[in-house]
Amino acid sequence: MFNVAVIIPTGVGAAIGGFAGDALPVVRALAAICDWVVTHPNVVNGASLYYPLPNVLYTEGYALNQFASGRWGLRPTYGNAIGVIFDRGIEGDLLLRHEQAIAAARATLGLEIPQTIVTDSPLGVELRRGSSGATWGTIAHPDSLLRAAGELLAADSRIRAMAVVTRFPDEPESEMVKKYRSGQGVDALAGAEAVISHLLTRELELPCAHAPALRPLPLSPEVDPRACAEELGYTFLPCVLVGLSRAPQIVSQPRYLLPGDLRSSQINAVIAPYSCCGSPALLAWWEQGTTIVLVRGNTTVLEVLPQDVGIKAVVVENYLEAIGVLVALKAGVSPRTLLR
Repeated sequence: MFNVAVIIPTGVGAAIGGFAGDALPVVRALAAICDWVVTHPNVVNGASLYYPLPNVLYTEGYALNQFASGRWGLRPTYGNAIGVIFDRGIEGDLLLRHEQAIAAARATLGLEIPQTIVTDSPLGVELRRGSSGATWGTIAHPDSLLRAAGELLAADSRIRAMAVVTRFPDEPESEMVKKYRSGQGVDALAGAEAVISHLLTRELELPCAHAPALRPLPLSPEVDPRACAEELGYTFLPCVLVGLSRAPQIVSQPRYLLPGDLRSSQINAVIAPYSCCGSPALLAWWEQGTTIVLVRGNTTVLEVLPQDVGIKAVVVENYLEAIGVLVALKAGVSPRTLLR
């Protein structure tokens, strides 16, 4: 078995993976040479676009950190019934658009989505931006979100994954949104999305992912191709539903791991941007002696370099070169012997 983890942190303006599923081509290529590719929703979510792959394990960021540390295992599955939580703050017409996306996923994709629920109060998402330019956010009423999740699970025991749709602030004229659409900035939503999905995953120990509810942005002929997937519809929910439908189940007690489950020690290599070496998952795998491959060309707004945290890694310029390194490792060939 040859297994790889792909990490591209959320909300840091990654040149590849910082937009609308634009790291999906990387994952597709890796899936052709790996038995399992473990990655997080940010890497493969493309709003209305998606590309389901049977050997890609769609693993929320908090779960990925727990998996990397050895606290949790991952159990591949062929299908999950999905519960969907809607924020009370979503207006009626926008809510209907999302309900229609769910109806389409049931009818056209055959997904099992037995129950939805609306929170008992607006969740109150607020966006924040750090001094580095990275984005994050807060949620005013996490208790309402968790109550809704508990009610869904109590109402239908079939639910094995959870999607949440929260109303995000509309900022079509903000400088950050303009830069992001032109391919120059940081995704203003991604950091806050991670806060929400981390909370649900930690509390439920189930596969979880988030989709923001927003008004469509004004039509523009100058949108960067990497952001265009978000211009195609009224909702970002389709990719989340597809990802969750086959997301691995979490095994939170290692003593219950079965022979077919995946353990942290079974990851042969981890790929991440060169400037993002502060990731808890990356550090956990480095401490275990896992091969780390860092891509210098995938620039971000962060500057946490391998030498800053004591990581010794294979440094490459791009993902094409990274894939070559992985092919060599899979063959048992030292990458150094391929150079003169």
